[in-house]
Amino acid sequence: MARRPAVTSSKTGTAAKAPKAPKAPKAPKAPKAPKIPKGESHLALVRRARRINRELAEVYPYAHPELDFRNPFELLVATVLSAQTTDLRVNQTTPALFAAYPTPEDMAAADPEKMEELIRPTGFFRAKTKSLLGLSAALRDDFGGEVPGRLEDLVKLPGVGRKTANVVLGNAFGVPGITVDTHFGRLVRRWKWTDEEDPVKVEAVIADIFPKSEWTMLSHRVIFHGRRICHARKPACGACPIAPLCPSYGEGETDPEKARKLLKYEMGGYPGQRLSPPPDFPGKPAPALGAV
Repeated sequence: MARRPAVTSSKTGTAAKAPKAPKAPKAPKAPKAPKIPKGESHLALVRRARRINRELAEVYPYAHPELDFRNPFELLVATVLSAQTTDLRVNQTTPALFAAYPTPEDMAAADPEKMEELIRPTGFFRAKTKSLLGLSAALRDDFGGEVPGRLEDLVKLPGVGRKTANVVLGNAFGVPGITVDTHFGRLVRRWKWTDEEDPVKVEAVIADIFPKSEWTMLSHRVIFHGRRICHARKPACGACPIAPLCPSYGEGETDPEKARKLLKYEMGGYPGQRLSPPPDFPGKPAPALGAV
């Protein structure tokens, strides 16, 4: 059988090579498991913890409190409402609440049943109404209608504990504070910064690792990471930028493609929790209550 003539180049007369098929793109590699020595010294732990904080600062340079507020009173009320619910649900609820009761004096004089209906979407609305009425009356009667800027005064208000007080101090008054919520506690234990469960003890341990100037922003970064990547049930280990520093790497999904599908909020291309986010926030504003 006759052989097919080779294809020749018109310029050189030599046989032209068949074009190579394009290579398939390489699948992204999962991060390597970290090599954190057993019996890590306190100094080594401090260095690793501070490096994690620096890495988180690169990932979340826009980290911020995810409650909408315009003044210390609004932040205090929103933080009390945020117990056992999402910041998104609080942000969707507070516009109507603050329109009805813009000051402590207004809120202290509110009809309890009307307030309950306004804050019902946040859950536990009867207990929260009692706290809001109590703290508003205390602000009116004991602090001249102003939110105090001291921890010892804030924790005396009904419904206000150290976590709420530190949120208000750090974000409304610029006083450094560590916010130990469920996300913060979960992550610092996963990172082996502490094995303490009690929030007050966790706060004390972390305060000893980081300088006071870092406390507020550290809280925002850790909470951001817990909400977006290092989830409670299924952390996205394969998409985690600090995986090489995490001794708990592998507790979640390590395949990069599958892990990326687990990302939430702006990391996954979705709206954040605030209806009115800061100007530098890279994600989409959250929808108002009842919006499609």
